[in-house]
Amino acid sequence: MNVLVIGGGGREHALVWKIAQSPLVQAIYCAPGNPGIGRLAECVKLKARDFEGLARFAREKDVGLTVVGPEDPLAAGIADHFASAGLRVFGPSASAARLEGSKSFAKAFMKRHKIPTAEYAEFDTADAAVGYVRKKGAPIVVKADGLAAGKGVTVARDVAGAEAAIREAMVDGAFGDAGSRVVIEECMEGEEASVLAFCDGRTFAPMIPSQDHKPALDGDAGPNTGGMGAYAPAPVASGAVMEDVARTVLRPVVEGMAEEGAPYRGVLYAGLMIGPAGARVVEINCRFGDPETQVVLPLMTTDIVPVMLACCEGTLAQAEIEWSPGACVSVVMASGGYPREYEKGKVICGIKEAEEEEGVIVFHAGTAERDGQLVTNGGRVLNVTATGPDIASTIEKAYRGVRRITFEGAHFRTDIGKKAIDRPLR
Repeated sequence: MNVLVIGGGGREHALVWKIAQSPLVQAIYCAPGNPGIGRLAECVKLKARDFEGLARFAREKDVGLTVVGPEDPLAAGIADHFASAGLRVFGPSASAARLEGSKSFAKAFMKRHKIPTAEYAEFDTADAAVGYVRKKGAPIVVKADGLAAGKGVTVARDVAGAEAAIREAMVDGAFGDAGSRVVIEECMEGEEASVLAFCDGRTFAPMIPSQDHKPALDGDAGPNTGGMGAYAPAPVASGAVMEDVARTVLRPVVEGMAEEGAPYRGVLYAGLMIGPAGARVVEINCRFGDPETQVVLPLMTTDIVPVMLACCEGTLAQAEIEWSPGACVSVVMASGGYPREYEKGKVICGIKEAEEEEGVIVFHAGTAERDGQLVTNGGRVLNVTATGPDIASTIEKAYRGVRRITFEGAHFRTDIGKKAIDRPLR
């Protein structure tokens, strides 16, 4: 079987890396890909929103499975386009992807189906939003309603910060149309975790829980990013918590979407806040998380391709999925200044040396090749990823890899996985 992966970041590199291990796969194509992906697949110069060009390429290359990485093409209907062309695609329809494409839709859906989440209100004008914040007080959370590449969320510790976030989204247009409406939520207390699940429209199969690190700086300080690193499994999501999440979140989402005429097929991502009262939903995403994918897939011992095919064909209930008992940690090396302004084109050295460490792989997130050299080409540049028997030794291994890689202005958090050190893996 030939496989096409759409996207060009660290998540897609991890997907290509995992798919390449399948004996069912003959050739892998990736559009547009990146230099790291190019070691495993043929990179194709097609954009993720070029639906017709991608579908034509899939037909020409006899692609038996297309896997969509980013949320933007999914929300725009790429799965519908491929399905109408008779092409098998792993990813939800545009109707199902509204769970991520519109936070107001997701919140209303969760309310209809009694899925635990934060109290909220939505606003189309900045004045109304500011008035609500002044009435409610802080801490409070301000979210751009649409897709904002993981950067449209502000956890405001005071009213002034919340007002600034509202102005940034609704007045300054920092997130384009995505910020023309905002959702304002109560600030939930607890510890965050991410639970991804394979879905076939009727059945779901949870993956091992992971924990992302959104803020740019150590100690969860600084502005939110697309994610500065992750680890798995996340011990805060114990066996009992996972059972609760399956019962109160995953099942109601899958059953609710089916009831509303938008069966969910692909990967469902539940971002959770886990507190004394159990798990509540922070956000629902319609695809593999980034960087969660980079720590979940290395621990998946089952061939991923038959699982994806089962999701497409409605036979997921028959699939058996197994996981390694160890741990995985991924540290993001970012460009200086990220998530705000940063420079590109900085020469990267040391990846080969980092990967000489047993159990270390470097997933490329924002790289390019220029004049025969590997250079930075994005905010998040590399995901230095390690696997090992336990979280403490795996953290050390990941950072040994990080220390072998250099590029001008490189920035990374030094505390990825620290929250898990004092928690036993369960």
